[in-house]
Amino acid sequence: MKVLVTGVAGFIGMHCAQRLSARGDEVVGIDNLSPYYSVALKRDRLKQLRIRFHEIDIADAALLDEVFQKERPQAVLHLAAQAGVRYSLENPASYVQTNLVGFANLLECCRRNLPRHLVYASSSSVYGANRELPWSESQNVDHPVSLYAATKKSNELMAHVYSHLYGVHATGLRYFTVYGPWGRPDMSPMLFARAIMEGEPIQVFNHGDMKRDFTYIDDIVEGTLRVLDRTERYAVYNIGNHQPVALLDYIALMEAALGKKARMEMKPMQPGDVKATYADTTALAQAVGFAPATPLASGLERFAAWFKSYYGYA
Repeated sequence: MKVLVTGVAGFIGMHCAQRLSARGDEVVGIDNLSPYYSVALKRDRLKQLRIRFHEIDIADAALLDEVFQKERPQAVLHLAAQAGVRYSLENPASYVQTNLVGFANLLECCRRNLPRHLVYASSSSVYGANRELPWSESQNVDHPVSLYAATKKSNELMAHVYSHLYGVHATGLRYFTVYGPWGRPDMSPMLFARAIMEGEPIQVFNHGDMKRDFTYIDDIVEGTLRVLDRTERYAVYNIGNHQPVALLDYIALMEAALGKKARMEMKPMQPGDVKATYADTTALAQAVGFAPATPLASGLERFAAWFKSYYGYA
């Protein structure tokens, strides 16, 4: 089928587009190549792909509609977003433009063109400060602790409205701490790896008393495409490893993968952050017969090999 992938130069977008092409789907990609992080990395990701690419911003309703009219996608995988919890404290306007205005534009295009399925990226951040672990889709998510989380919760509500009123088949995926080769430079694997290799201290928030449900990129892609191939009217699923790892244990595994010890600088909890994330993946497994399970040690070894090669570390 013909699949439109927004945010195709992003971390998850690149990997999904690569897998879609490999299995024979026709991929059309959209990305605005935002300078939020290295545009060179985004261009290098695009070089890994064989797709038709449109450099546009989804916040531009007219240009987005032109792409839909020209391409007529049969399915839409929406991964374009202004990401990052901490950056939402510094530049809230970019989250409103991309995650709210841009998503509204996308829903309008889907309303007019009705692809067989719209799958969009939500986030584990919607669970906010919920202390009932593991987090499941049946739990209340009305108390986000960052603007980023609030925009992702809003996306789920907006998609529900378009599903209810206009018959748009829409599924949201709450991703849990995705990592792996070609990852985002603003996330801890890249931040930690670079600091460790250069002998710089890494910032360890909440003095190390944190846990994260790290999810390897190949598992994310597998789960995402299995969901994309379905045609549910409306659904939301967690995609996480269901194995939260303590921050200090994660750092130890990163040291082992890189073959170098870390210098740690203990810091207090950051505003908008949460102490632990933990995905209940029962619903995803029941729906598509798959749930992420790559051990963190294995995933970090693959990430470290790519990181050293791409950035030229011995």
